[in-house]
Amino acid sequence: MKPKLLRGRVLSFHRAPVSLDDYSSFHFEGDGAVIVEDGIIIAFGSYDQVKLMAPNDIEEVDHRPNLLMPGFIDMHVHLPQMQVIASYAPNLLEWLSNYTFPAELRFADQIHSERIAARFCDELISNGTTTAAAFCSVHPVSVDALMGEAARRNMLIIGGKVMMDRNAPEGLRDTPQAAYDDTAALIRRWNGVARNHVAITPRFAITSTPAQMEAASALVGEWPDLYVQTHLSENLDEIRFSCELYPSAKDYTDIYTSFGLMHSKTLLGHCIHLSERERDVLNETGAVAVHCPTSNLFLGSGLAPLNELQTRGRPVRVGFATDVGAGTSFSMLRTMDEAYKVQQLLGTRLNPLQSFHHITLGNAQALGLEQRIGTLAVGSDADIVVLDTHATFAMRLKMEAVSSLTEELFVLQTLGDDRSVVETYVAGRPSKRPTTSTRVEGSAC
Repeated sequence: MKPKLLRGRVLSFHRAPVSLDDYSSFHFEGDGAVIVEDGIIIAFGSYDQVKLMAPNDIEEVDHRPNLLMPGFIDMHVHLPQMQVIASYAPNLLEWLSNYTFPAELRFADQIHSERIAARFCDELISNGTTTAAAFCSVHPVSVDALMGEAARRNMLIIGGKVMMDRNAPEGLRDTPQAAYDDTAALIRRWNGVARNHVAITPRFAITSTPAQMEAASALVGEWPDLYVQTHLSENLDEIRFSCELYPSAKDYTDIYTSFGLMHSKTLLGHCIHLSERERDVLNETGAVAVHCPTSNLFLGSGLAPLNELQTRGRPVRVGFATDVGAGTSFSMLRTMDEAYKVQQLLGTRLNPLQSFHHITLGNAQALGLEQRIGTLAVGSDADIVVLDTHATFAMRLKMEAVSSLTEELFVLQTLGDDRSVVETYVAGRPSKRPTTSTRVEGSAC
């Protein structure tokens, strides 16, 4: 790929900010530039400095006055739930039964899987997200569809076939042996192809028998470097049911621990109602608690106590995610807006520097991929989002009263969405497609 110079205001974090005025935690250039070549960042800094390093005939793309940042990272999202978003239901378990499971049955069909996988990647990119950890359905074809689409676009996707052998309808249940065989085949077929990572994905304790958990454990033993993704402590009824199904477990977390599924690449969606003992287990194993604020609010599941998780004597690693389709937006900007509100309700604060660190370098560190993504550092993958703080009338009006970078970031976090994303570069390629409004034949409006 021919080298390209992207000019604009640039922002990239070095580490987690400790306060609103922690300017040493990030690198900001009011007139900056990034040079990308063959999907990699080869220069980053002030425009004048970077321009000196560029060949005279380099293609230059001027994004001023917009803000260039590393592409956003979504650590928990469901491919089969694109058409489940905005489904009216009182709680998690009824929502799964009434909407999610019927929608996931359709993913036995290859054509449907491929269509939704393409729309899924479109929607991520439209919102500035270049990396996602995704749950597919129980059907291997759904993983093939997502991994194939991601490979064509050179996106970094972590994805896996959910393992479910009970408490799900016919057509969504596999067996312990089928779950093992299908996942092993998918690992061999897709893991390491382009930028793909296959994850071992027992959906949650309610839908997996002990025999299937043993199958997941065997996969972890054979491929210890792979991600494990599942759900933990989202809903009080879920917790009670899980512990009834595993009566010998000390608590919900102990179910996963007892089968050897907890390690530094285990991604645990939600983690709202953890006991002190469970938090200690996450600290000891390095497993990541993934906060999904729009989903938690939509289903009334609870308020995740981030401050308690992160500032206790034995802190827990955390990540942030949309959790579509219980989550109500593919936008990590909307996600952090809701995360801010959740912490406000708990009497703590989440400042905008922390928010943007979390959805870039912070999530990259939670995935153990900070050498590749989440930063504009030289040598990183060239995943870059271009953000416009004047994208809507309300934003333009507010920006008249803004005088600092942190205030501007808070405007993006509070009022921004996909309209604020001017362009998304995936491995150096501009990838955001124009938004079109198309009425589906037979729809109600």
